[in-house]
Amino acid sequence: MKILAQLGDLFLAFCRYLGELAFLVGEVAESLWRGRLRWPQFYRQIAEIGFRSQPVVVITGAFTGAVLAAQALFQFKLVGMETLAGGLVSAAMLRELGPVITGLMLAGRVGSSMAAEIGTMRVTEQIDALRSMAVHPIDYLVTPRFLAMFVSIPLLLVQSVVCGILASYLIGVPLFHVEEADWWKNVRQYSSLADVSVALIKGGAFGLLIVIISCHQGLQASNGAVGVGKGTTRAMVYSSLAILVANFLLSMLMQLIFPLGIVTS
Repeated sequence: MKILAQLGDLFLAFCRYLGELAFLVGEVAESLWRGRLRWPQFYRQIAEIGFRSQPVVVITGAFTGAVLAAQALFQFKLVGMETLAGGLVSAAMLRELGPVITGLMLAGRVGSSMAAEIGTMRVTEQIDALRSMAVHPIDYLVTPRFLAMFVSIPLLLVQSVVCGILASYLIGVPLFHVEEADWWKNVRQYSSLADVSVALIKGGAFGLLIVIISCHQGLQASNGAVGVGKGTTRAMVYSSLAILVANFLLSMLMQLIFPLGIVTS
């Protein structure tokens, strides 16, 4: 019975946590509906989320595409199908690896930063000071980050995917001596607008999870520096787990809406 009681407590805590996230989403939606936009904060977050995240996203995407191409070519070379590696990398980067890797990198770099910054403001009573000046914390802290993420993540995702495909080309053509024309033919054949749509939908969903989970952890921070540290760690871990779970669910759903196939035209 004790184990059942503990499981019940965990389930109730999880439901309460989901309710708090849903409430935060509702507050952000209300802020957007009423047009409470803080443009200086928005521009600052564009630079922080988008511009400063480019190096880590580009490097991660490039080496992910390179290692995927290398491993595929090692296997395809045994059966004389090396030219298919380009199509494999392209489809994998668009539908799976590009969105997931980009999301995980942003969860680690941006999500933890959001939680730490907002959490520090929370424990030092700066959020209470905003309320005393008739400034809603959601309008000032969460909504600009929400909008900046949705502007930045598609561009970062495109950079990650393009760098991954180009890196795979550098592995396949110069090193494994695959015909360049055949390589790009298969990249075009196994890539379509449906794959791009899947990547953008996943990227948007992952961006939403990162912002909501990280800002929630920051707003709930307490107990001084220790609480801020724990909130920052939870923001990164919870965001990463949410991305992996959401990726599985979205992959199953997207396969029904945008089935994987060969582009014949």
